Amino acid sequence: MQLRVGEVIESTTVEFTTGAYELLEAPTFGALIRAQTCTEGMSVYGLVYDIRTGSKEPGGRALVRGRTYAGRELYDEEIYREYPDLAEVLQTEFSAITIGFVEGDRIYQYLPPHPPPVHYSVYPCEQTEVIRFSETMDFFRTVLFSYQIPSDELLAATIRIAARARLRSPENEREFLVRAGREIASLLKDDYDRLTSILRRIRP
Repeated sequence: MQLRVGEVIESTTVEFTTGAYELLEAPTFGALIRAQTCTEGMSVYGLVYDIRTGSKEPGGRALVRGRTYAGRELYDEEIYREYPDLAEVLQTEFSAITIGFVEGDRIYQYLPPHPPPVHYSVYPCEQTEVIRFSETMDFFRTVLFSYQIPSDELLAATIRIAARARLRSPENEREFLVRAGREIASLLKDDYDRLTSILRRIRP
């Protein structure tokens, strides 16, 4: 049984935010994730575009822990070992742009009828699911023209992840990258600078 990475804590038509169950444990930037919905057999797909860790208290901030008043110095992981209670006062969250949904056996790369409900489970997508979803590239347009997110970096990261997932699949990494590059070129044919910038980022 696949393990949940967290649960939805905020949800809109176009994106959702997940609270991670483990501190500092979140899918990578550009990762494909799947959130459950109220409708049986339907899940919503999103791409992680923002990851953050901070105080659980509204308006609160993390405190400096690397130097004690007695002059003792603590570094990086030592701080978490010295203060195991940090997992109780800090929370890792990640936001994802909605790029489609699955209903039964069919995948749709447009907005679902409704967003995932708050407190519903969120799962990281395994390689086979990443491959299946990225066979169609209609979601490229959604990402490229979503200006509230780092769209170019996000699409490039997602393409790199989907390409790596194909290392042992019938379609190899290079074939997928070529196909993805052509799709981006068709969408950005009037913006050469942006096109070349993204293509440099997906080059193996």
